[in-house]
Amino acid sequence: MAELNIPTAPAIDGTTHLHSGKVRDLYRIDSGEHEGRLLMVASDRISAYDFVLDSAIPDKGEILTRMSLWWFEQLAGLVGNHVVSTDVPASVAGRAVICERLEMFPVECVARGYLTGSGLLDYDRTGEVCGIALPAGLQDGSRLPAPIFTPATKADLGDHDENVDYAAVVEAVGDDAAAELRMLTMEVYDKAHDLARERGIILADTKLEFGRRPDGTTILADEVLTPDSSRFWPAADWQPGRTQASYDKQIVRDWLTGESGWDRHSGEAPPSLPEAVVERTRARYVEAFELLTGTSF
Repeated sequence: MAELNIPTAPAIDGTTHLHSGKVRDLYRIDSGEHEGRLLMVASDRISAYDFVLDSAIPDKGEILTRMSLWWFEQLAGLVGNHVVSTDVPASVAGRAVICERLEMFPVECVARGYLTGSGLLDYDRTGEVCGIALPAGLQDGSRLPAPIFTPATKADLGDHDENVDYAAVVEAVGDDAAAELRMLTMEVYDKAHDLARERGIILADTKLEFGRRPDGTTILADEVLTPDSSRFWPAADWQPGRTQASYDKQIVRDWLTGESGWDRHSGEAPPSLPEAVVERTRARYVEAFELLTGTSF
């Protein structure tokens, strides 16, 4: 397990800190109108190769929050979501939401329309992704004949999520819930892919998380369709057979594994990012937000 070195979450009046992940801090609201609800705060932290870097990307938390809220609105007719209010404490304004407490499904729901990343590694090794056979001859960046559901386990903090087949989802949550998660994941991907494509962006793949309300309704939780949970590629630059330009932290990954001299397998924490890499990464997040939402940041 990688050493994450997550900074201590700041105290927020009227709340109790519950948990911190690579990017988000989660609090319980202890009083007032939303007592018992959760406050989810997106930080400016950035992670790569299962490490949280000691460099932050300015405004990243606000960009992720605003982009998720925009997508939740676009998907409202398709599936509900966990957001209750954006009336949050001033210290986290713009980067936090008040949300429902849900029974979370222990599955990362991934949809892929293009072959890259861990899916490409699986394909090169077996000709399949998560037990789904694919045609021969596909390359990095190839569009799949049809989008596929490629779930993953939820790993402990600092560990890798592991791709699993559909049968593993059935075993984890049961037949009915597995079928619903697959259906909702693919419906969200299809709609989001088409919306992004209209704006000149390819949604190559995305990771979704779902939870269940006390009444049994399944809804979207966490973040949705941001550069942290999705691969967005400029459609004009798409060319299978090579690494695609992207609107995400690929700039960080490339610098770490190339110019920095850091060995990702050494077990040592990555070095701090140069200011130029921080600025370029921030610019890509802003560009993705503005292209998708049609609003300036």
